[in-house]
Amino acid sequence: MSPTSFPSPATAAQLPAIVLPDDQAYDTARRAWNLAVDQRPAAVCVATSVAEVQSAVRYARANGLRIAPQATGHLAAAIGSLDRTLLLKTALHDGDVEVDPLARRVRVQAGARWGEVAEACAPHGLAAMHGSSPTVGVIGYLLGGGLSFYGREHGLAVNHVTAFEVVTADGRARRVDAASDPDLFWALRGGGGGFAIVTAVELALLPIAEVFGGALFFPIDAAPAVVRAWHAWTREAPRGVTTTLRILCLPPVDEVPPPLRATPVVCVDGVALEEADGRELVERLLAVAAPLLGGWERMPSIAVLRLHGDPEPPTPGVADAILLGELDEAAIEAFLAAAGAGSGSPLLVAELRQLGGALAEAPPTSGVRGALEGRFLLFGVGVPTDPERAQAIADHLRGMQRALSPWATGTRFSSFAEHPGTGLAECVPGAALARLERIRATVDPDALLVGAHALPQR
Repeated sequence: MSPTSFPSPATAAQLPAIVLPDDQAYDTARRAWNLAVDQRPAAVCVATSVAEVQSAVRYARANGLRIAPQATGHLAAAIGSLDRTLLLKTALHDGDVEVDPLARRVRVQAGARWGEVAEACAPHGLAAMHGSSPTVGVIGYLLGGGLSFYGREHGLAVNHVTAFEVVTADGRARRVDAASDPDLFWALRGGGGGFAIVTAVELALLPIAEVFGGALFFPIDAAPAVVRAWHAWTREAPRGVTTTLRILCLPPVDEVPPPLRATPVVCVDGVALEEADGRELVERLLAVAAPLLGGWERMPSIAVLRLHGDPEPPTPGVADAILLGELDEAAIEAFLAAAGAGSGSPLLVAELRQLGGALAEAPPTSGVRGALEGRFLLFGVGVPTDPERAQAIADHLRGMQRALSPWATGTRFSSFAEHPGTGLAECVPGAALARLERIRATVDPDALLVGAHALPQR
């Protein structure tokens, strides 16, 4: 094949649900969850079974294509060019989430979203280490590490994975766990999707039926007092509480409560496993400012899925994040100057996610990304309405990161590293890169698979 040619329709017909650039369905098939990403692969294959994934591998090899596995495409911005690449949409989820309530485990197929998993687990009084939206894909979230509202007590979500079902670059279907293939199992837990095509995952669940949680929204003028009160609390916060401080400017749409429409506000949301610990934080916040809206209360654990209020349908976004260490007064001033009143920020959200606790402690049997260094994750996202707006958002994100760079760890977290071209070298411990390269050379010597964050070129 020449660089500008594509697989012939006759060849493509041998593979179920493949879409080529001249097909009417191409624009829909190539679409990622992040609508701001213009993915243009050589072909798209929607695989609904392990056999179809294996056929896709054979097809890609026969046509000189790489393979980029993707379920929802939340991290599509980081992948880069898909020239001469088969975009493999893993849609194996058939609606069945297999919960074993006695063993406290669940098996989930690729293509499933966290809302479906939480709904299956909740009747058993169990909760998963899910993301902050019900429409986040399970597999991609776990391969990056996964940051949950239960994280400070129970660590990264990927530490709860007990097995992966995969198709490797040689087309073999395999079950991978600590006993059967400890190296690949290690690489998949935080190393991303460039080592095998994950078709299903098995993970441990938490015996959590109810929590104390919520969100408090304050006027932007109260941001200096709220940020400082929250930050002071984080220095001695119990491990059973995980929170986020957010400065938001939400659009004037019906889904947004009137007091929050088109006006900057500051919010503290989170989850406490013990009510008394959560109430202490709420009391500290109420002591420095009167909220516009919201509150914390007891809630079923399934309600945590929508606590953060992240958009659920596909949405355009320009986003990125870095990890930060401990913050001082100068850091707080820098954050407020970048996102607070008078900043001119074009961001929808600028937030500090609280880390520490179990998130800072890698279990002895963890994978490549078993913990997060630093005390906070700085994340920002804006909605681009046109190219000029997209550039303004990207510029502001870079400026915010530069302003907070004196407190940065110098590393990123794959689950939130959305800047195009971000590599694994920025997202995993440096000492792990050599081992990842050896594993890649063993399981994918031809570099067939393309993950969102690539290993350095040697």
